[in-house]
Amino acid sequence: MIEIRFHGRGGQGAVVASKILADAAARENKDVQAFPFFGVERRGAPVTAFTKIDTKPIRNKAQIYEPDYVVVLDTSLLHLVDVTAGLKKGGWVLLNTPKRPEEFRDTIKKGNLATVDATQIAVRNRLGSATAPIVNTSILGALVRISDVVSIDTLVESVLAKSPVKKEENAKAAREAYDETIILEE
Repeated sequence: MIEIRFHGRGGQGAVVASKILADAAARENKDVQAFPFFGVERRGAPVTAFTKIDTKPIRNKAQIYEPDYVVVLDTSLLHLVDVTAGLKKGGWVLLNTPKRPEEFRDTIKKGNLATVDATQIAVRNRLGSATAPIVNTSILGALVRISDVVSIDTLVESVLAKSPVKKEENAKAAREAYDETIILEE
C-alpha cells in the first residue's frame, strides 16, 4: 500500500488534492481512500489530509502514521509540525517552495526531497488570487513526478473531471509542476 500525507493550511486545497489523487488512482483500477483530519476548521489553520492507494482492497481505515510520501503545501508548517514523523525509510518529502531541495537538508534530515514552486505556478495560471493561491493541482503534478502512484495523463483526467472551477488552468498547472519539480534523492 502507498500512503500519502498532505500538510497544508485551510483554503490551499489539501483535502481536494487528496480526493483528486484518489480519483486518479481509481481510474487506474486501484483501491483508494481519501480523508481529511481537521483541527480548527478555518481558512489558514493547519489541515492534514490522507490518501491510501493499493492494488488490493484497503481494509485499514486509520490515519496514516508511516507515510511513503509527505506533501507540504506551505513550508511555514515546518516550524509547527514534524512533517517527517513516521516517514518510511526511502520515503519522500515534497515541498511547495521556490527554493532547491538541498536548502532544506538542515530542517528535513531524512527521506528524499523534492521541491516545486506550486505557488508561482498557481499564480501564473490564475488559480485563487496572488495573495491566496490554490496550489493543490500544482502540487499533485509534482507528486506524480516523484512517484509512480498514477500517470500524469491519468492525473490530468481527474483534474479535468474533479476541479470545481478553472478545469483547463488546473490541468495546465499540474503538467507545469510535473515538468518543474526539482529532485534530491538520499
